[in-house]
Amino acid sequence: MTTTTVTELARPSRPTSRIGSVVRLHLVNKASIIGTPLIILGFILLVNVAIWAIIAASVTDASDLADAQEGLQWSGASFYLFIYMMVLGILGVSATFPLALGFSVTRRDFYLGTAATWVLLSVFFGAVFTLLAVVETATGGWGLGGRMFTAVYFGDGVWYQRFLLFTAAFLFFFFFGTVIAAIYSRWRVTGTLVFFGILTVLLVALAFLATVTRSWPEVGNWFVVNGAPGLVAWSLVPTVISAVAGYAVLRRATPRG
Repeated sequence: MTTTTVTELARPSRPTSRIGSVVRLHLVNKASIIGTPLIILGFILLVNVAIWAIIAASVTDASDLADAQEGLQWSGASFYLFIYMMVLGILGVSATFPLALGFSVTRRDFYLGTAATWVLLSVFFGAVFTLLAVVETATGGWGLGGRMFTAVYFGDGVWYQRFLLFTAAFLFFFFFGTVIAAIYSRWRVTGTLVFFGILTVLLVALAFLATVTRSWPEVGNWFVVNGAPGLVAWSLVPTVISAVAGYAVLRRATPRG
């Protein structure tokens, strides 16, 4: 953290100024919040290119190669970056919340600054993913038929639809991480374990319900019918719920340490 950021937090100022100071507080370590994800993303891409090259070199029959490339559209290689953003959401709130309150920043201003930071980062990484998706399409899957940023989960829409989908996905993981950090700040380990226990039971119950009612085809059809624009719109529902729940919990949390 820089001396300037600390001074801005300590000095009485307008709410907008305090919110901006919180944003700068989150972004003060750009190496870990921007540099590290880009390095990880580049490493994952290089590993996948190597795997695609091995597949292309080992398959001589054209039909077998086509089948192999068809299977590559289900790649989940880029999913790790979304999980990393959830971790950043957890660590970002956990590390800065006690410090910001120590400088008399209100919980409201802290949360608004945090939310603004997540929006900025989501837009940035959404743009990075969109650019890489454009390159991937233009090069025919990096010349090897691979698909990492144009996997079937991301739809086949135009570039701005992909951008909205990527940005919405990053927003969800950032705010879901914020909820986890807020729960930990208020109820510590016990509350966090209870939260994940309830979430696990709920997901298993939904999967069980879809299985016994034989509704999985309808679930798949729902994704096909709604497409990328529909997924973006619907993803905002859990994102907003996470954002509201995070603030509701954090405003009553007592930071420690």
